[in-house]
Amino acid sequence: MKIYPAIDILAGKAVRLKRGRLDQATVYGDPLEMAAKWVGKGAEWLHVVDLDGAFEGEPKNIALLSQMAAAVPSARVQVGGGIRSMTVVERLLDSGIWRVVLGTAAVRDPEFVRRALKEREHHIAVGIDARDGSVQVSGWTEDSHIGAIELAQKLQGLGARVVIYTDISRDGVLEGPNVQATKEMLESTELFV
Repeated sequence: MKIYPAIDILAGKAVRLKRGRLDQATVYGDPLEMAAKWVGKGAEWLHVVDLDGAFEGEPKNIALLSQMAAAVPSARVQVGGGIRSMTVVERLLDSGIWRVVLGTAAVRDPEFVRRALKEREHHIAVGIDARDGSVQVSGWTEDSHIGAIELAQKLQGLGARVVIYTDISRDGVLEGPNVQATKEMLESTELFV
């Protein structure tokens, strides 16, 4: 098991949203300081979400994300939030990001996901964010009505190897991961979850 400290960015600040709700945000300050703090504590990876990008459909903090990757050269940074095209994938990877996480695109544009996996396999993960087992998209504002395990199996068929799974009901409330749902996904696929 690898631990990936998460840093969510909203309006240039590191924040924590309670269950993904903008009206329940706690602001922590400078994301670069947060990245340095986690890497200083031994983190080998950072999981960063551009919340502005997730809600608006395209990344909004690419310069900040690039600065973050440069500020912690001993760690690998993976980024999600609004990534919907190969142009954006390449721009992020060229800016020093190690891996991009495709979320909404996994539901809405599986052919894009297939292409991204084919062209940049080791630098692509797929995010599955679920509430009560149903995948949520567009910054967790819409229910796709697709089951998390069903989507994981479909993504495996597209060539995915790595999935970042989030149980939204536990996100931001310091209750830890949903071990049972994660175990079920692991048992139902050959993915790294």
